[in-house]
Amino acid sequence: MTVDRSAPDPVRSALLGDSSAANPIAHGFFNRAGGVSKGLYRGLNVGLGSKDDRSDVIENRTRVSKWFDLDVDRLVTVHQVHSPRVQIATLENRNERPEADALVTNTPGLVLGVLSADCGPVLFADPEAGVIGAAHAGWRGAFDGVLESTVAAMQSLGAETGRIIAVLGPSISQDNYEVGPEFVDRFLQQDQANQTYFVPSAKSGHALFDLKQYTVDRLRSAGLKAGMLPKCTYADEDAWYSYRRSTHRNEPDYGRQISAIAIKEDAHGPAF
Repeated sequence: MTVDRSAPDPVRSALLGDSSAANPIAHGFFNRAGGVSKGLYRGLNVGLGSKDDRSDVIENRTRVSKWFDLDVDRLVTVHQVHSPRVQIATLENRNERPEADALVTNTPGLVLGVLSADCGPVLFADPEAGVIGAAHAGWRGAFDGVLESTVAAMQSLGAETGRIIAVLGPSISQDNYEVGPEFVDRFLQQDQANQTYFVPSAKSGHALFDLKQYTVDRLRSAGLKAGMLPKCTYADEDAWYSYRRSTHRNEPDYGRQISAIAIKEDAHGPAF
């Protein structure tokens, strides 16, 4: 595999806007391109919890921050634990890493980032209110309400549901997400209509789960304008890290990509 080490080259969504000076929001779903990590982590691994060389991880995180024209101490992430908890990020608490799975802010010049390696990274924006969010939504987080918690936290900062745009970034596709009967039962006990997200797999008693559509439908049910990027983290090794792919290969660890969003510092005048 050849990884471009020159500079990060994130995927972006038209729903969240282009990179023009008129757009107050900058965002990117960062892939493996433009990083310095080696071996299993080759590329832009930003996972502080991985066993990668820490100096490489810090350099990768610095490159992500520079893509936003900001210093690395403006990149805000949390200790992700597959929960519905949300942190409101401020200049004062930006270096804290509480156990949570989503971040929101109305402070220009902060980059909100969530890490993933098959789970769904979701970026949120209400450009009119100047409020943004980022959520790590694996099946557990989405099932337990992390998306709705993120919306509620954005509302507390002045966002309005009907104006919020949310985009699900690269994550594992249904074709590569096989689950057991106990997993299916959990979803059906919550709502029989969840049957639509499962199709039988080749393995008896198992099913393939459509995490992508489940996530987008939860966002739309919350009243948001929502979309997704169709890319599959499991299928495209050149571009994305994948926990499940690493597990199937019995590899000892895996890298984490980052999806990030920021309010530009000049969007509402000086931040300081």
